[in-house]
Amino acid sequence: MAPPTPPARPHLRFTEDGRRIREVLSYSRRGSRFTPTQAQAWEAHHEGWVIPDAALDEPGFAFADWFGRDAPLIVEIGSGIGEATAVLAAARPDHNVLAIEVWAPGVADSLWRIADAGAENVRLCSVDAVWVLEHLIPEAGLAELWTFFPDPWPKTRHHKRRLVDPEFAAIAASRLQPGAVWRLATDWGDYATQMRQVLDAEPALVGGQVERWSDRPVTRFERKGVEAGRTIVDLAYTRRA
Repeated sequence: MAPPTPPARPHLRFTEDGRRIREVLSYSRRGSRFTPTQAQAWEAHHEGWVIPDAALDEPGFAFADWFGRDAPLIVEIGSGIGEATAVLAAARPDHNVLAIEVWAPGVADSLWRIADAGAENVRLCSVDAVWVLEHLIPEAGLAELWTFFPDPWPKTRHHKRRLVDPEFAAIAASRLQPGAVWRLATDWGDYATQMRQVLDAEPALVGGQVERWSDRPVTRFERKGVEAGRTIVDLAYTRRA
């Protein structure tokens, strides 16, 4: 019998003798206070577009049920305030777009942007993206994967918290359909180098640095990086057939 799937939250691991192991995550949860605009957007749209954490643990959970249809699935990891999400999803009405973001005000901001764009093909959830891909996305279940400006964890002692590492690259590659693309962008040079090294070493992927993806709107994270004098690096890796 296969071991039970660990819960989406909390992120708990234990040794064989029952001692808790601190989980190393690629993100930290920030404040949860809403502005009036965010509160209004949450009230108007969260019931229809935000998947509750507890629902992810229910037996037989399926994303198609929350989208109300079967359609090719795109996952965006770290959707922030939804600037890219709303534009890209609105241009792809024939796809389901799952935006994963743990910052509650960012989710609320995303809701009004999605509504303004008419992108009703978006659903959001706020649990660990690694867990989602590992436990809720089947192999070859993704039409595309987006990871734009993930937390760079710039201090050397925090590099172990970066999302793009060999273990996650293997999981992500296995979830992409053959020929599907993982698109990434970062404004931190050493993280771009790490991404290339990790993804070049993943045998299921082929790709590298590319010109800026013209479909991707300029977000506040990109603007901040440019204003700080950092170079924006776009990467694209395709799952081998």
